[in-house]
Amino acid sequence: MPVPKDQSSAQKKLESLKTEIRVHDHNYYVLDRPTISDRDYDRLFQELLDIEQAYPELQTPDSPSQRVGGAAIDAFEKAPHRQPMLSLSNSYSPEDIGSFDERVRKVLERQGEVTYFCEPKFDGLAIELIYENGFLTGALTRGDGAVGENVISNVRTIRSIPQKLSVAKPPALLEVRGEILMFKKDFAALNEAQQEDGAVPFANPRNAAAGSLRQLDPRITASRTLRMFAY
Repeated sequence: MPVPKDQSSAQKKLESLKTEIRVHDHNYYVLDRPTISDRDYDRLFQELLDIEQAYPELQTPDSPSQRVGGAAIDAFEKAPHRQPMLSLSNSYSPEDIGSFDERVRKVLERQGEVTYFCEPKFDGLAIELIYENGFLTGALTRGDGAVGENVISNVRTIRSIPQKLSVAKPPALLEVRGEILMFKKDFAALNEAQQEDGAVPFANPRNAAAGSLRQLDPRITASRTLRMFAY
């Protein structure tokens, strides 16, 4: 498709493309139900890139083009958590579980029956997404629980994470915590590629996810399949 000849038309077309691409990304990466062929998707994406190249002033941080990864950085900036980002303690014996139960009962001031809800723990890298007025503006690792590293450039490359909230009236501030993961099938494919390139394979999916998210070059992160599970 030809690039619009005036900026006003280009901006309208760009916003339309961004909305359409976000819908297709959600269908493919979140719902696992693609509604468009790869060829048609690539055509839409290229049309968006062509407009942004012709009108660079129209490119915004929430654009799907930012998912391909930008230039490498020297180090991640550190930023404080608004609320402490705590972690779970490990348990290696029945006695550890018993001690935990005692602490819970003490806090609840209850001696009777206590019901627990248990689920498998996702083994990845803890992350806190920060949305301001509906736009993704920060992504902090746990760090020491009080201060984390802002890995926003890398998180923008994860296609299952929306860069803009699809709501009419987004909150002024929304923080979403969860886990960055790498599925076993994606881990196997990554290690196969590592070995073909003569590189050292990763020990496990958690190390692969953590190492991929903390790359100083976002283009490396973009080349690896990471996902997020939000709590």
